[in-house]
Amino acid sequence: MVTFPINADDKEKPIYLQLYSYIKEEIRAGRIQAESKLPSKRKLSDYLGISQNTIQAAYDQLIEEGYIKPVARKGFYVCKLDNVLNLYVTKGEDHTSRTGRNEAIKYDFSFHGIDMETFPFSIWRKLSKEVINEYDKDIIQLGDSQGNEELRKSIAAYLHQSRGVNCTPEQIIISAGTEYLFQILIQLFKENSIYGIENPGYERLNLLFSSNRAKYRAVNIDKNGLIPEEIDKSGAEIICITPAHQFPSGVIMPIGRRIQLLNWANKKDGRYIIEDDYDSEFKYSGRPIPAMQGLDVNGKVIYMGAFSKSLSPSIRVSYMVLPEILLKKYLKYSSFLICPVPAIDQKILTRFIQDGYFERHLNKMRNIYKKKREMVVEEITKLNCRIEITGADAGLHLVLNVDNGMNEDELVARALKAGVRVYGISKYYIDKRYINKIPAIIIGFASMTETEIHNAVNALNGAWFKK
Repeated sequence: MVTFPINADDKEKPIYLQLYSYIKEEIRAGRIQAESKLPSKRKLSDYLGISQNTIQAAYDQLIEEGYIKPVARKGFYVCKLDNVLNLYVTKGEDHTSRTGRNEAIKYDFSFHGIDMETFPFSIWRKLSKEVINEYDKDIIQLGDSQGNEELRKSIAAYLHQSRGVNCTPEQIIISAGTEYLFQILIQLFKENSIYGIENPGYERLNLLFSSNRAKYRAVNIDKNGLIPEEIDKSGAEIICITPAHQFPSGVIMPIGRRIQLLNWANKKDGRYIIEDDYDSEFKYSGRPIPAMQGLDVNGKVIYMGAFSKSLSPSIRVSYMVLPEILLKKYLKYSSFLICPVPAIDQKILTRFIQDGYFERHLNKMRNIYKKKREMVVEEITKLNCRIEITGADAGLHLVLNVDNGMNEDELVARALKAGVRVYGISKYYIDKRYINKIPAIIIGFASMTETEIHNAVNALNGAWFKK
């Protein structure tokens, strides 16, 4: 017999809908099996103490949706639902691993965030109002497939001034996220091209290449970044690197290694370097090393950048600079693509850069993030524990090598139990054989306040070193 709790006081959901929802869920979860017979209206009416009309209304809805079927002079039977997956989560499933949420987490050393208090809302609001102009019809049109021309001009000027990139606005392609840019590049290269990706490195690249059926190889790094000899071993023709601040190790590739990689690319036709200028805006001591693209004289470097760290991850504006030979292929085969960034957002960002707000915002954020990084280093150093801090004085994260007898999983679990979320480095290795024996933990600091940093480090000390 069907038993379910009736809520007669629920005015928004009548009893027949409650009964219909309950039976539907039982069928979809497999608790009421296919071909089984449902109770008659009379029997169920007597059992539940509700009218037969109410039950008929529930059954009618189930019949209409194909969950049950009436059989003449026999009753109502559950339909067989072919190829329907169990849509319900078992009670034992750990939701925290899937959603990333846990109410017990007090502090999160995420490396994806930014400082939440310093986004220039008032300026953005002002520019938004000025951009939305009834006389400007550009904002309601598709626009150029490569992105707004004025925005590309602004980006070209900014890149030349700040990163030493040599390009024209015509070489720039604007899109919504580096993943979309890689999708374009994969179409421009030969189908059997082999891509080399850093080991450890950005975890989405191997997923991106796999989903596009593109061949890729893991190429090991050292304290100077990608190892040239390892590229030759891998057979890669196109290498993907983050020389400004390697993720996740945090090392900055020195000029000597950059020249080595350019020489590797120049030795053969069809070799390219995809330079993701990750975290390049935030270097806290000394002069920034110019982008590799500025050293390239043979059109071997594809330069990529984004505004996710300098402004906000929600502003989905990324860009790449194509060498002339690839630009010709793009214009011939891919110019039908529509730029996925809304025209309004592109115009606001253009004004933000042209009016000098972007440069002032970057200078402000460098000071804020430098102070936070110094505080993280100071708080950890004061513990006087077996923690080695690695990574250059740059970017929005650093790496902790923790030598306390625990493995990586234990470190993460102990921290989580203490209310602190940290991130193990092992997931960023494609070839797991090269993971260091001493476990390493990645911690980001951009989205945390100074008080949170102090409290979180003390919590880690208690979780990892105090019994």
